[in-house]
Amino acid sequence: MMFRRSPGGKAVAGGFAQPARAVLFAAMASCLFSAAALAEPPTAVIPKQTIYPGEKLDASMLEVVDVTNPDLRDGYVRSIDEVDGMVSKRTLLPGRVILASALREQYAVERGSTVRLVFNNGGLTITAAGSPLQDAAVGDLIRVRNVDTGVIVSGTVMADSTIHVVAK
Repeated sequence: MMFRRSPGGKAVAGGFAQPARAVLFAAMASCLFSAAALAEPPTAVIPKQTIYPGEKLDASMLEVVDVTNPDLRDGYVRSIDEVDGMVSKRTLLPGRVILASALREQYAVERGSTVRLVFNNGGLTITAAGSPLQDAAVGDLIRVRNVDTGVIVSGTVMADSTIHVVAK
């Protein structure tokens, strides 16, 4: 094996090893760059029109565009499927990306409406009328006032808009 001096004064292996490393590096770089060229460019969802807080989003209000800004932070919506049926928490302007934090699920129960409270304990089931003290989506734990007694209980909102009361 032959050695030669590098400009820094250290001995460097010469001969066959260095060209082999260069070829290996070039092969790896070409694979990485060709994979990046074949990958689809990132996309983002933007509104076509101004969307105000509380409005339900649907596909006709939105469009998907390619992301051209490499400095764009993560946390934006990438496909229409992610937002279809969701509700805006704040004003969304046309041409601006939609942040996931600006959206919420549609409320299953609304504050002040009448809902059915259900309490299950073994074979015992009790139902009563209640009034939610806050808006909530499916799966949220909320406080509800029993309309008949005025007692405030906590429960989980179910998909059929009933509230399953938790035992104390």
